[in-house]
Amino acid sequence: VRPARGLAATKHELTLSETDADGVATITLNNPKRLNGWTAPMMLSLFDRFEAAAADDSVKAVVLTGAGSYYCAGVDLSSTLKPMWPKQLREMIYTQNKLVFDTFLNFPKPLCVAVNGPAIGASVTTATLADGVVAAEAATFSTPFSRLGVPPEGCSSVHFAALMGADNAARMLGPEGWAPTGKEAAAANLVDECVPDADLLDAARAKCHAWLADPAYEKAHRGDGDTAKLLQVNDKESQDLADAFLDYPFLEAQAAFLKKKGKNSAMFDVLIATRPAWKLLL
Repeated sequence: VRPARGLAATKHELTLSETDADGVATITLNNPKRLNGWTAPMMLSLFDRFEAAAADDSVKAVVLTGAGSYYCAGVDLSSTLKPMWPKQLREMIYTQNKLVFDTFLNFPKPLCVAVNGPAIGASVTTATLADGVVAAEAATFSTPFSRLGVPPEGCSSVHFAALMGADNAARMLGPEGWAPTGKEAAAANLVDECVPDADLLDAARAKCHAWLADPAYEKAHRGDGDTAKLLQVNDKESQDLADAFLDYPFLEAQAAFLKKKGKNSAMFDVLIATRPAWKLLL
């Protein structure tokens, strides 16, 4: 296992990577105590793994999975959002959100996501941008954007309907907040297949080996999504998301959530109280 480039090696790496004899690398999100949530350090480590895999000629394809019972609890906002001037905060949200999904869209080698357990938010939408997705029976897929008061992200405003049809997309992205199981996600075409938990990595690696054995296979996104168009969708969604993060519904939802958990909501309380003034500066 190689430490992520650009990060100090530690006893407990936030991501792990190993490559088999055929060049299929398995990258593992490795912070199960925090449900593999995407903190800022976790995302830096993951980006570094992707960069290393893209540059390494011995790596031909990649499987991405999670350690423990969760695949990923989504972006950890308490780690990624820090107090700053609202205009700077908006630019940071736009830039960082766009980077997350551009990283998946621009990854140059076949990528299969092996969803080993619950997946939430951006970990769901990034997965749908891979070449393939295999779900364990323990997997669930939640995109609670409507409840959080934010618009869809990760190209889901367009890509979900292309994969599952408009009705299922609306169920996941809208007020219902449908969170399909692995079997339901496979039936709806959100993922390629659902397999027993113990067979997950073998199934994902087999999919990568099949791609590599096929001379005609070309790097793709699920549903034959066009990369250039999806990059444009991501840019617009990232702009819309940055605006929504500084509007009342999201700020109030986050403040209420933190108070319910007994955590410090001061940043959101201040933003809510002073919004009439600082919104003029955006």
